[in-house]
Amino acid sequence: MPSRCQNDAVSSPLEDSTEPVLRRGHTGAGVADVRDILVQLGLLGEPSQQAPRETGSAEYDSTLELAVRHFQQVRGLSVDGIVGRETYDAMTAARWRFGDRLLQHSLSRVMHGDDVLTLQERLIGLGYDAGKPDAIFGEQTERALRGFQADYGLIADGTCGPATIRALHQLSRVVSGGRPQLLRQEAALVNAGPHLFGKRVVIDPGHGGPDKGHVLGETTEADLTWDIASRIEGQLAAAGGTAYLTRGRRGGPTMMERAALANATDADLLLSLHVESHPSPHARGVATYYFGTGSGSGPGSSVGENLAGMLCREVVARTALPDCGTHAKSWDLLRLTRMPAIRLDCGYLSHPVDRRMLLDARFRSTIAQAVLAAIQRLYLPEADDYKTGALDLQPLRR
Repeated sequence: MPSRCQNDAVSSPLEDSTEPVLRRGHTGAGVADVRDILVQLGLLGEPSQQAPRETGSAEYDSTLELAVRHFQQVRGLSVDGIVGRETYDAMTAARWRFGDRLLQHSLSRVMHGDDVLTLQERLIGLGYDAGKPDAIFGEQTERALRGFQADYGLIADGTCGPATIRALHQLSRVVSGGRPQLLRQEAALVNAGPHLFGKRVVIDPGHGGPDKGHVLGETTEADLTWDIASRIEGQLAAAGGTAYLTRGRRGGPTMMERAALANATDADLLLSLHVESHPSPHARGVATYYFGTGSGSGPGSSVGENLAGMLCREVVARTALPDCGTHAKSWDLLRLTRMPAIRLDCGYLSHPVDRRMLLDARFRSTIAQAVLAAIQRLYLPEADDYKTGALDLQPLRR
């Protein structure tokens, strides 16, 4: 398994934090910083409309929590009103507007922010392949920028400064007939061919190491996702594909390390496996997630959305689990990986029916079969596609 780090990886002060950082009732400078960002974004009243407070006494109150929830919903994050690492990073990125600063690729301190996202979207709209619009100034964004600068008669230094910003403001979108990134993704699917032979899929068993995920008695989410991942790996290998696992049975890499390992494989797809739990006794079912904000106008993965929808339907058809739907999210693993990435929640460990199913090895094999069927259907031409739940996996085996 490749182990080199991804140049595009983003670091933050909270990178390895797994616990909530700020929540209702907290006070201090960090709360004041969050409040200032939300005021800047127009999600809280202007400073003049708020009662003056000392920075050290800033309080995380119900009004601030509501604004955080609004921000999380717009950005495709988990809406919990808690400023954890992902929410903090998204807020930090949201500070920047296109033209606020010089943009360039740096190995030591990778730039990320909404201004980088705007640059990527404008380059893509002009026909340059800036890669996934992930708000990270990586090597592919730099190559696209140099190409634009050379074509427009600018110094092709890969730095987005005043002259380049002016040029981008003056030009309008030139690619028509569909979103350029969507067209590239669809073309890549066609060029990959309809068979699973040679396909490379990264499988990410959620949690691991000291992080057991959801736990009920001796049953842990980490063990269940590892078992399902191993079954998918075996079935994909039997069909001629290759699976890369982001961790071993006992390993527990960070989310950034998982993304870096996935990108190092140059794989076609990524699947992250999880099991849910909830205090409500009624919570159960299967859900899938793909990269996007849910706003309909922001960045997203059309291939990921398509695969997530097919996978959710395949699991529901083969297991009779309730359908909890397919959702756009901008979680780190979905955003930082260069290939289409989806997350599959395979049921609720907290629900007695789901738990009995998850503890059944036959059920876990059925999940693996549903994954393989969805991946196969993704690559099939529309005329050769199968009805959900009807694809026989035996002919796929070598």
